[in-house]
Amino acid sequence: MIEREGDKIRVLIGKAGLDGHDRGAKVIARACRDAGFEVVYTGLHQSPEMIVNTAIQEDVDVVGLSILSGAHNYLVPAIVKGLAEQGVKVGTDMLIVVGGIIPDT
Repeated sequence: MIEREGDKIRVLIGKAGLDGHDRGAKVIARACRDAGFEVVYTGLHQSPEMIVNTAIQEDVDVVGLSILSGAHNYLVPAIVKGLAEQGVKVGTDMLIVVGGIIPDT
């Protein structure tokens, strides 16, 4: 079991934007649970604000985003900005991991 200061690491798995494909996100959520993480799954069609609010409310350690729509150039900066506006230092207080279809730029 993975722990941090006596508590399980809390991971939010989010599907931001209009992408309706969630199989990969659900597989990752299950793998995280099986590895001992506590997982919060947001479901489909979450706005950046909804992801930020859930991450803050649930006091997660990691935000995992699954993006298959190609909107990562908008969604990820919006989430990072929203977390920063709430006083979260991304990379120190909370990690963000992004997967899916992320084209080379």
